[in-house]
Amino acid sequence: MTYQEILEKARECIGPYCKACPVCNGIACKNKMPGPGAKGMGDTAIRNFAKWQEIRVNMDTICENSVPDTSIELFGKTFRYPFFAGPVGALNLHYGDRYDDLSYNDVMLKTCAANGIAAFTGDGTNPDVMVQATKAIGQVEGRGIPTIKPWNIETIREKMALCKESGCFAMAMDIDAAGLPFLKNMTPPAGSKSVEQLREIIQMAEVPFIVKGIMTVKGALKALEAGAAAIVVSNHGGRVLDQCPATAEVLCEIVDALKCSTMKILVDGGIRNGTDIFKALAMGADGVLICRPFVTALYGGGEIGVSTYIEKLAGELSDTMAMCGAGSIAEITRDMVWL
Repeated sequence: MTYQEILEKARECIGPYCKACPVCNGIACKNKMPGPGAKGMGDTAIRNFAKWQEIRVNMDTICENSVPDTSIELFGKTFRYPFFAGPVGALNLHYGDRYDDLSYNDVMLKTCAANGIAAFTGDGTNPDVMVQATKAIGQVEGRGIPTIKPWNIETIREKMALCKESGCFAMAMDIDAAGLPFLKNMTPPAGSKSVEQLREIIQMAEVPFIVKGIMTVKGALKALEAGAAAIVVSNHGGRVLDQCPATAEVLCEIVDALKCSTMKILVDGGIRNGTDIFKALAMGADGVLICRPFVTALYGGGEIGVSTYIEKLAGELSDTMAMCGAGSIAEITRDMVWL
């Protein structure tokens, strides 16, 4: 299947909200929730995409003629490419009934692992979502990252027990999910965490812990203080707060603030192709997450759809590296992009 064919197939079954657009830029689905859209006017999701497009790459072909090495290492694991499938939840609500959270995670994890990358899994109010997600992670020898919502500590402890059983090589928490409606007014309370509370959660994990949803230097330093092994510069795809900066606008200052630490920095939000991935790496990210297009790929072609999208991203990244003079991920530097 071609990527265009995958999009056409996705439109037949992805539900009434997502339009499986040729370019997933947040415009067609802005402020539509349920659906893949964003909170408020949808300004943040649209801005995420647009700001990556304003950054340009600096072509330089006076260099060694070789096939670029796109591999990276993260927490002792080697991956073929520096990108990961981001976590997604409530599939039936947002994307239609062809897949639910359980079947989606199963297909996504297996396909990503087979193609040399890893998938983050989502979380939800249905406890079976985490049960099935961690079971699927176990079936791919721990090459998946379960993402836990910022529930109350008792619920987090229960979900972490499942994560540990899966043998996952890392865990994550999308701390910005505190802005999602279903987390509000829960008993016991769920939502935002203090540095002290986050430190307790991270120590409980006993594996490298990733804090997703960092948008400021201040927030990054708090995550570092709490003991996080990595952060994801993310505004939850614009879904939790309108009028935020784009992730591309804050990435460099966060990278610069953490340059003396060993913390890994990932980024998501509007990254849609291999050239965008290159830009993020040049600005200092260690890797990127992509979410919505992976959903479309899976709905449009199942395992073949996901594999095709991974190959598309990989080819675009490799081509950009070659045309900008980077023989490996480590050779990508900030002067290779025009900010």
